[in-house]
Amino acid sequence: MIRLFNVYYPTRTLVLLLCEALLVGGSFLLATACLIGPDTYIALIYDNGTFKILGITILTLLLSYYFDLYEPQRMSGRWEIYFRLLLVLSVLSFFLAGLVYVFPEIYIGPHVFTIGIATLAIVLILWRRSYEWIIGQELFRERVYVLGSGDRARNVIQTLRTRRDAGMEVVEGAGTETGTGQLDRYAADLRAFRKPKTRLDRVIVAMEDRRGAMPVRELLELRLNGVVIEDANTLMERLSGKLPLEGLNPSTLIFTHGFNIKASQQILRRLVSITVSFIGLLICLPFIPFIILAVRLTSPGPIFFHQTRVGLRGRHFSVIKFRTMRQDAEAQGAVWATKDDPRVTPLGRFMRKTRLDEIPQLWNVLRGEMGFVGPRPERPEFVQWLASEIPFYEVRHMIRPGITGWAQVRYQYGATLEETKQKLEYDLYYIKHLSLGLDLLIMFETIKTIILRRGAQ
Repeated sequence: MIRLFNVYYPTRTLVLLLCEALLVGGSFLLATACLIGPDTYIALIYDNGTFKILGITILTLLLSYYFDLYEPQRMSGRWEIYFRLLLVLSVLSFFLAGLVYVFPEIYIGPHVFTIGIATLAIVLILWRRSYEWIIGQELFRERVYVLGSGDRARNVIQTLRTRRDAGMEVVEGAGTETGTGQLDRYAADLRAFRKPKTRLDRVIVAMEDRRGAMPVRELLELRLNGVVIEDANTLMERLSGKLPLEGLNPSTLIFTHGFNIKASQQILRRLVSITVSFIGLLICLPFIPFIILAVRLTSPGPIFFHQTRVGLRGRHFSVIKFRTMRQDAEAQGAVWATKDDPRVTPLGRFMRKTRLDEIPQLWNVLRGEMGFVGPRPERPEFVQWLASEIPFYEVRHMIRPGITGWAQVRYQYGATLEETKQKLEYDLYYIKHLSLGLDLLIMFETIKTIILRRGAQ
């Protein structure tokens, strides 16, 4: 029962999403019952009111998702949750008003939408406040002891104290024995947790050097008594959605679960990439002539931009994009794009934000040089340098590069060595957990990224 609500962040998000789906549907159902009265059954069954309310519920959840209401780590404060809730309801109101104007038949009854949204505003605010109170209760929070004293341990502690949505409360050691080394201190702390009325749910092993300093016997006893023993990298990977390079070594990649590139899986992903790219080209086809004309009229130079990139297993290919920079942008040599890059044309800046410049890359996908989802392809001028500076950088070439990817929807554009390291951590996480389900999630997130104009330079 204690761990039902706090074992994994996705579980808590799923609970939150399901509860809010019931609240949204219930609010409009209540409004229908109050305003229509005895004819409620007719409105719901014969006038398809049930499907209309279901549609409104799905739309509300999608808006909540696109306003980051299910990603609390993106918010700066509690007030922002309520502000975004009101934004969601405002957008929902305008959207429903437009639908009713264009399609009057979706109307359930007089003032049902108005009363439903007003009820929903009160219910959702009260629910979110209650949810914060619930996850703050000790019953629904794991008591966690972080085993270690170095930078890695401090990073884990800071993350857990910052991320309240993780559902973990860091506890200090309570050992009274003194010793000359770390082993004695850690062993005393862990033995103290075996005392009656001292609850411990999880131990996070975050030691820099485990040789001769890890209390194996005490950890085993706790493990056999139901306490979860977890490596710090595993925890941080789960919370952050990336594979930390700190502490990562070849044996971790060899023995860890994941990094399984199966032929059947790759064929299925390839079929999905081709299908999505073909549909994307058909959708974009009417707009392509206008984009070509706009590029031609706003700056001199070619319409399309060809550039060599590194793809699957290190093979080079030519990526195709609509030109967004001046014709002489790289007269001084290859450099990364930066924020407010003066080489980018005004139209190019808009196309980069909206990802319109990447439409021609759908042709690269159809040709088999790229996938729709995967790590972004880098230029060979940078790959050799990055591979020498960043460990495991070439692992990203295990699969085809993509138009979009996990790093693109979870992180900003990388224009420095440190930012490239951060993006590689996301790419490694993606390759480790490679699946069609993750690809579909990234495609869905990409729409959100484009609408909110995140990540591009």
